[in-house]
Amino acid sequence: MASSTAADLRPSLLVVDDDSRVRTVVRWQLEAEGYVVHEAADGNAAWQGIVDQRPDLVVLDLSLPGTSGLDLLRRLRESGDRTPVVVLSGRSGEGDRIGGLDLGADDYLVKPFSPGELGARVRSVLRRSSGEVVQRPPVVGDPGSRLHIDPWTREVELDGSPVSLTAREFDLLAFLAAHPRHVFTRKQLLEQVWCSRGWQSEATVTEHVHRLRHKLGPRHLVTVRGVGYRLEP
Repeated sequence: MASSTAADLRPSLLVVDDDSRVRTVVRWQLEAEGYVVHEAADGNAAWQGIVDQRPDLVVLDLSLPGTSGLDLLRRLRESGDRTPVVVLSGRSGEGDRIGGLDLGADDYLVKPFSPGELGARVRSVLRRSSGEVVQRPPVVGDPGSRLHIDPWTREVELDGSPVSLTAREFDLLAFLAAHPRHVFTRKQLLEQVWCSRGWQSEATVTEHVHRLRHKLGPRHLVTVRGVGYRLEP
């Protein structure tokens, strides 16, 4: 496995997907967790990126133009390269999952996916491959502060008391917390948190914001009228 450069000791990841929206979702999630993230839109660019950048882990789609993700994975393993690979694919069949894992993928996640779960899978694979605990993602708020969000343990505290959130509620809160005071439309949140491409209603976001406000109070989740929502740390 490659080492990070002396100038930046954070783990370096390569995200390979021909859909720019998926790459953006994955990049934002992983950058929020403290990684250096590079992108590639096809198999040939991905191979060159692996050779040039020597990433610590590759997040790989299987359906790529030119060289497919499976062909890229096969070429990687046949060359003796053991760079960890997490497959992120729309192929949900058992045969596809088994095929990817048999070729040497370290984990397999099916689209649509939870960005938070992807982050957890990446951390797990990096821990297994390195034998070390990877860099802890940044915590929002010091312990004992009014709002404390820990992406590593997926725990939230308000005024020192734990707050119980569903997986999606936490993903939404953590995404907004990773971009404090940045205003996102409901459509953007659907794309970034739900990875939705139009198959879900924007009312889904409204409902989840309502639930979070009920649990956290109205102070932190701010509605920007006519635009969307932002988080005030």
